[in-house]
Amino acid sequence: MAHNQTNRGEGSAKELGGKIKKTVGKLTGNERMEAEGHAKELEGKTQKEAAKAAERAKGAGQELIGKAKNRVGQVIDDEQMAAEGKAKELEGTARQNMNKPS
Repeated sequence: MAHNQTNRGEGSAKELGGKIKKTVGKLTGNERMEAEGHAKELEGKTQKEAAKAAERAKGAGQELIGKAKNRVGQVIDDEQMAAEGKAKELEGTARQNMNKPS
């Protein structure tokens, strides 16, 4: 998760830097600076969204594994296993929800 959080943070920083550069270029009438800023903004947004997509995929996997563990725990009447599975399922759902596309 740390790698995706780093990519997400770097993407946010690039996006913000690009917005600033684009605005400065627009205010000064420098079309090249404005275009470079816009490109950097889009690059940052793309990096951020890719990191969020990776986290959503991890969340989907956690949710699926948790559901399976929960069901097996219920079938074999193992309350602890069922509870652990439900917790993993909820964790996966939360990870997906926290990383919805912008």
